[in-house]
Amino acid sequence: MRPAAIPSHPPVQIPLLIPKPATATQEIEGVLDPVGQQLQGAALAAPIGLNFEGQSYDGYLPPDANGAAGSTDYVQWVNTNLAIYNKDGGLVYGPVPGNTIWSGFGGPCETYNSGDPIVRYDRYAQRWILTQPVFVSPYYQCVAVSTTSDPTGSYNRYSFSMPNFPDYPKLGVWVPSGKTGAYYMTWNMWTGPNGSFLGARQCALDRNAMLTGQATAGIVCVQNTSTYPSILPADMDGPNQPPSYAGNYEFNLGNNQIGIWDFNVDFSFNPPHSSDYILTPLNTASFVQTCSSSPSRNCVAEPNTSQTLDALSDRLMYRAPFRQFSDHESVVLTHSVQGTTGQQDDYSGIRWYEIRVDSTVPSFSIYQQGTFKPDTNYRWMGSIAQDAAGDMGLGFSLSSNVNYPSIFVTGRTPADPLGTMEKEAAVVRPTGAQVGSSRWGDYDSMSVDPVDDCTFWYTNEYLPSTGLSWHTRIVTFKFPTCP
Repeated sequence: MRPAAIPSHPPVQIPLLIPKPATATQEIEGVLDPVGQQLQGAALAAPIGLNFEGQSYDGYLPPDANGAAGSTDYVQWVNTNLAIYNKDGGLVYGPVPGNTIWSGFGGPCETYNSGDPIVRYDRYAQRWILTQPVFVSPYYQCVAVSTTSDPTGSYNRYSFSMPNFPDYPKLGVWVPSGKTGAYYMTWNMWTGPNGSFLGARQCALDRNAMLTGQATAGIVCVQNTSTYPSILPADMDGPNQPPSYAGNYEFNLGNNQIGIWDFNVDFSFNPPHSSDYILTPLNTASFVQTCSSSPSRNCVAEPNTSQTLDALSDRLMYRAPFRQFSDHESVVLTHSVQGTTGQQDDYSGIRWYEIRVDSTVPSFSIYQQGTFKPDTNYRWMGSIAQDAAGDMGLGFSLSSNVNYPSIFVTGRTPADPLGTMEKEAAVVRPTGAQVGSSRWGDYDSMSVDPVDDCTFWYTNEYLPSTGLSWHTRIVTFKFPTCP
């Protein structure tokens, strides 16, 4: 891939598009979170391994930091730039603009570098998937699938026409047993960059056609109404595949509920067989979204400044990792909720869930849930996953009036009490606040190494000094009991 030129420009703040108002639930003074973890747990059993610098400020806010580990490399993509590292943390390629992937492809995918990227590794085919939208009309979603496990090699490249402004795309790899599966994607669709919200769009992309480099690849889509925003597709981890009849499970955040869809597409037929069912939502322990009394969603405190940060608490955070264990199916999810000390918007915790699935029905139940908020710091912008042993890794941002926005991780083993996390560990404690913009996130990424199925890889943002010049960090950790 010959690198495209990195443009130079003044800071660009990506607009925050909020699909719906904050939940109507209001905090009741003195009422504690029913699943709140008020104390730090036992020391984190997973020691931090690699802890190295990722990409830094590319002129855009926020960075949308995400990445994934493959067979030999880790690929990180921030809003407009892409870089490849080996598994010792050494830089292999880049940083280069994300649209480098479409050099010579022609059309809007080559011309524009809109950001909002996602990078995933399809362990079932040992291929990379790199995707970003085009935010200039006519709108597209650009998708590249590598032809080998080498992220610096060649790619099969596609552009899919989008009928409206395709904001906040998310991707999940879904390969049921005996099936070729599909790449499931979701968006928040708008009439334009400053337009009206239309609802979440759910699509399935023809994985087999893209893996084999067919000149065309099918796409099957369902457009929801504005009642349903920010749907997140399940994304498979681990070698075990769900049963052949399992559709892609997709989730969104409601008022003390998690909405659920069962989206199933089979591209072996012409036209493809498809079904999309909205299922009975799951009732959760009650919560109030962080910053819910602030119309702008900005209330996360920082030291030595009146600037507050965006909690982005109206949605489930990326990813929705699915894992097929020998005796159960499980999905883990996370979002930010408001703390409770008798004042509104006083601090924030990370609400997380383990949802057990029975694909034969399908039916869903919350096996455990908790809110990690052991003190009055703000904890937000979480990402969660499970390893082969059922251990969980949870990464997040932490800030307060005395703590600059930092990166922390925690986790749990199946031996820990249900609904609790172990003691958090600092990845980086910087000395910089972000001023001049409230934009933070809009997402980070926790993934699991596909080789050992035990090592967690996490990336998030921080500022080494006060201003706008964010940096990212990439960190690994592993529980010693994971086989």
